[in-house]
Amino acid sequence: MDKRIYLCLAHMSGKEQAFIKEAFDTNWVVPLGPNVNAFEDELKHFVGQDKEVVALSAGTAAIHLGLIQLGVGAGDEVICQSFTFCASANPVAYQGAKPVFVDSEEDTWNMDPVLLEEAIKDRIAKTGKKPKAILPVHLYGMPARIDEICAIAAKYDIPVLEDAAEALGSEFKGQKCGTFGTFGVLSFNGNKMITTSGGGALIVPDESTKKQTMFYATQAREPFPHYQHEKIGYNYRMSNICAGIGRGQMTVLDEHIAHHRHVHALYENAFEGVDGITLKSNPDGRFNANYWLSTILIDPVKTGTNYDEVRRKLDERGIETRPLWKPMHLQPVYATNPCYVNGVSERLFNMGLCIPAGPWVTDEDVAYIVEQIKACCKG
Repeated sequence: MDKRIYLCLAHMSGKEQAFIKEAFDTNWVVPLGPNVNAFEDELKHFVGQDKEVVALSAGTAAIHLGLIQLGVGAGDEVICQSFTFCASANPVAYQGAKPVFVDSEEDTWNMDPVLLEEAIKDRIAKTGKKPKAILPVHLYGMPARIDEICAIAAKYDIPVLEDAAEALGSEFKGQKCGTFGTFGVLSFNGNKMITTSGGGALIVPDESTKKQTMFYATQAREPFPHYQHEKIGYNYRMSNICAGIGRGQMTVLDEHIAHHRHVHALYENAFEGVDGITLKSNPDGRFNANYWLSTILIDPVKTGTNYDEVRRKLDERGIETRPLWKPMHLQPVYATNPCYVNGVSERLFNMGLCIPAGPWVTDEDVAYIVEQIKACCKG
């Protein structure tokens, strides 16, 4: 195959340029303006649950501002999912706090509620105080067992900051991911469900929290004619140009989600009955993943190969794949952090690959990808 098949390449609606041109024509090229306001309104309508949304420069910035508003500071602990990208945990360190890592369960590959409660009890016993927040992730767009996680959080009166960076449009029991916790996080990085080139958003509970988030995101400037600052602020607001891209992208969001689910269904059909290759799918009817990326596990005993050999061979054949996230508790930067593990995320990391699922991936591409994966395996 001559062309290269990418995991999730950005796909434009064709309407983005009009919103960007409007921003240039009206000279709204700063981190506020009509596109920012409209993009936030569209996101608010999409996620529902009477939430408000603040558009920011990155999903990482959204996590950081969520932690600040939950009062996370030096000496605190925050329970984080180990099986995730580093951006889920790093903002905890920005605050001088300590990420405490909890392993995954098999159903969703996300935070294990049983281990979560064990970790909370153990941290209280060891430190004399409870963790300041819980930060679960909806990895690869698969909803976590968020009802159980929130129930445990409520039991111990610990707020939930929900990382839905990869899960725009995913649902648990019909409710959009990112709306279960006190705060929710979205990402619009170049390879996400929709993109603003870079960017993210914080889903917040109400209008007053939205105003507070915007205050922190614009250098915490107080309402004086001169520049007055009584708190530390950040330059985290999304620009009107990026928000213009986002507005164009919102017109194809439903289409993108439908396409990712369609591609996953094709993979599901193609890998059915293939010994040694397991595609990750919704555990039951409560879960409705957006399948941002489709993911497979490759059993080295049954297939006679391993994920890294398959990755390299597919790369040679024009197919981009990616190993599953290396768990945070195995990362050198967090080697000394407390962790509560059961072996699940480590096993997944040693067996798994993300395979292409984006809007540019055609039915023919899927057939070719499946054919090449099967060719990499014995038999």
